[in-house]
Amino acid sequence: MSTPTLDRRVFLAGFGAAGIALTTPALATAKPQVQVLKDPDCGCCGAWINIMQREGFEMEVQNASWETLSQYKATKGIPEEMASCHTGLVEGYVIEGHVPPTDIRRLLAERPDAIGLSVPGMPYGSPGMGPESEREAYSVFLIRKDGTTEVFNRYKAA
Repeated sequence: MSTPTLDRRVFLAGFGAAGIALTTPALATAKPQVQVLKDPDCGCCGAWINIMQREGFEMEVQNASWETLSQYKATKGIPEEMASCHTGLVEGYVIEGHVPPTDIRRLLAERPDAIGLSVPGMPYGSPGMGPESEREAYSVFLIRKDGTTEVFNRYKAA
C-alpha cells in the first residue's frame, strides 16, 4: 500500500474548493426571513406575502385572531395610528402593513435605531392592495423607539 503524496497544486486546488463550498451555502440562504402574524381570513395579507416571496424574502406565516394580533402589535411598539392588517418581524425590525419590499431592503441596509416601518391602513395600490398603476398616494413611516414617526418614503398617486 502506498502513501498518497500531497503536492502544492493539489493542496491549493482543494483549499480553494473548500473555500467556495463554505461560502456558497451562506450566499444561497441569504434571503431575509420575515415572520408574519396575520388574520387567517385576510386576502390582502396573502397577496403581500406572495409579493414578498417573489421579491426574494423567505416568509414564515402564522394566523392569529384579531385580538392576538392587536396585542402583538402593542407589545412590539406599534402606535395605534400606525396599525394595519398584518405585522411582520425581520432581523429585529417590525414591518406593519403593506410595506414595499424595496423599503424593507433599505431598512435592512441602513439599520436605523428604530422599531421598524409601517404603511398605516391599507392604501389602494400598495403591495397586495391592488394594481400599482392605479395606486393612491401613501407614505411609509419609520417608527422610532420613542414612539415618534417620520416619513421614510413617499409614493405618489399613479
